[in-house]
Amino acid sequence: MAETVAPPAGVSQSTAPAPRPRTRRSARDFRNTPMGWLYSAPAVLIFAGFVIVPTFYTFYVSLWHWNVLNPALSTYKGLGNYRDLFTNVDPTFAQTLLNSLYFTVGMIVLGTGVSLGLALLLMRGGKAMGAARVMVYLPHATPLIATSIIWVWIFNPQFGFANYLLHLLHLPASQWTQSQSTAMPSVILFSVWHEVGFTTLVFLGGLAVISEETGEAARVDGCGPWREFWYVTWPQLRPVTAFIVVITSITSLQAFTQFYLLTSGGGPDNATTTLSFLVYKEGIVLGDTGYGAALAVVLFLITILFTLVRRRTDVGGGGLTS
Repeated sequence: MAETVAPPAGVSQSTAPAPRPRTRRSARDFRNTPMGWLYSAPAVLIFAGFVIVPTFYTFYVSLWHWNVLNPALSTYKGLGNYRDLFTNVDPTFAQTLLNSLYFTVGMIVLGTGVSLGLALLLMRGGKAMGAARVMVYLPHATPLIATSIIWVWIFNPQFGFANYLLHLLHLPASQWTQSQSTAMPSVILFSVWHEVGFTTLVFLGGLAVISEETGEAARVDGCGPWREFWYVTWPQLRPVTAFIVVITSITSLQAFTQFYLLTSGGGPDNATTTLSFLVYKEGIVLGDTGYGAALAVVLFLITILFTLVRRRTDVGGGGLTS
């Protein structure tokens, strides 16, 4: 409770300055105290043990021809594993990099567009819209490995449900994941279906907090729905869009499960072999741990590059900046 300070002699009570209340640091504010470090130490240690230390260890392993059974017998290669990126074939590093970029760009463009459209349709309330939101989010809530197995049957060229729909529409059947030309689009189609629930939910959160007064003023001035979206709604959603682009880029570059299950190991003819899948193939299947670690380092650096570029560019003329 603040103490009342009496005015100096000769100064009336009415003209005396108002007493300044004493402030006291909250007893729970430990952020700048040793106790704060003590409370955060468990989380920091877990993060260091499972993220920071393995990351630096991967950098270290990438400099060696690593012997998994007996690391003491490993031979130092320096940058030899990184030079192998440009000499190894079947598949080449350039091919897997292009496959990764193809998948990532497809997920960003198609996934962001579909989720934004669904969010605009589902932004209204009511029981029907609530049930629709649950249905849209449900695929993302299901395990990726389980849905991938189901879509293996959907994409089956002989008796799959996808070709059955094409038959009903009087369209030619497709080989889906068994053709070089359609394998990657098929994986993108499945991945968008699985991930669109999360990105739609993020867009719905952005639509819930944007200013409605600006939209009402635009409609009063005779602005149509498209112009209202492009000049009023979309600029307010740019930070949300930038977040979705960054998250989609990272998860797409690291995608593995759908390629492993849908395409029988990056096929056909390495048409869907991405960098993340090549890390598994070289480091685990073929046992070249040093080369696999070098690929993992390159994938890590590309992910950082995507994030930095995204933070320094605009989404439609605006967005997040660092």
